[in-house]
Amino acid sequence: MSSGAVRNRREIQYSKGEGIMLKTNREDLPILLVQGQVRHSKGSMAYRHTIDGEPFTLPGTGGITLNAKIGDRCVGWAADHLEPGVTARNENDEYNAALQGLSCIGNTAIVTSGDAKGARGFVTGKHGGCEHLLCWFDQETMEKMSIGDKIDVRSQGQGMKLLDYPDILLRNMSPELLEKMNITEVDGKLRVGVAKIVPGCIMGSGLGASTSYYGDYDITLHDKKLTAEYGLDKLRFGDIVAILDADTRFGRNFVTGAVTIGVVVHSDCILSGHGPGVTTLMTCKTSLIEAVIDEGANLADYFVK
Repeated sequence: MSSGAVRNRREIQYSKGEGIMLKTNREDLPILLVQGQVRHSKGSMAYRHTIDGEPFTLPGTGGITLNAKIGDRCVGWAADHLEPGVTARNENDEYNAALQGLSCIGNTAIVTSGDAKGARGFVTGKHGGCEHLLCWFDQETMEKMSIGDKIDVRSQGQGMKLLDYPDILLRNMSPELLEKMNITEVDGKLRVGVAKIVPGCIMGSGLGASTSYYGDYDITLHDKKLTAEYGLDKLRFGDIVAILDADTRFGRNFVTGAVTIGVVVHSDCILSGHGPGVTTLMTCKTSLIEAVIDEGANLADYFVK
């Protein structure tokens, strides 16, 4: 672990104040309607195995998860890669690439078919590999929804820039989420409140990807000492986290001094190299982002409560 990681790990608790209004190019961002359908969960007749070689068959990705949502714990479920809320995908791969690439965290999602037609929620995450888009809807709406229901997303955010901070790049960030996050300026840097700070040395699956506009990469929790030290066993779906020494501007790389701000999108995992997934929101190769602990840094606090 770098000395910078240790220093940042010991940052003071965040005292909530008035966030700043960051200058962006929001007026230049188109709002494009993209569509997916509620995706059935997938299974396999073969066992998978833990890092200790124990075989297992557990619930995993896809479907409508009625009892897991943003704000809930994402560690300790009898599941692997569990996705909270509603999972959407377009079965046409090219259309799905648009759904996954253009949708941003916080974008409005609207049910356009079935018994819940007209209900509104919002995008909470992207899950790479299976290429799933994750959405929050209230409990009553989810109880009415079914596999195959269509969901329209009012996509906006890709291409958004911080005009006063050109070295800090935004990925998968909706204008609405940026406004809700408690961000302040301190000595020429952006101080960002996060629920947890994650050392870059424990990032796993997804590392080395060529883009961060899609999907996520995983916080491995197999090192119990580091997991306890950083309080990562208390991670929640929807937590905003800072990953130290993580440069995810044009892919995902370990770079000393870089910082990535992201959101936790799926649960912990039993497979080697996997764990709670993080979708990138903000990243910088230099030390222009300062992460401080804010227990309210969660999508549920921003959009639901």
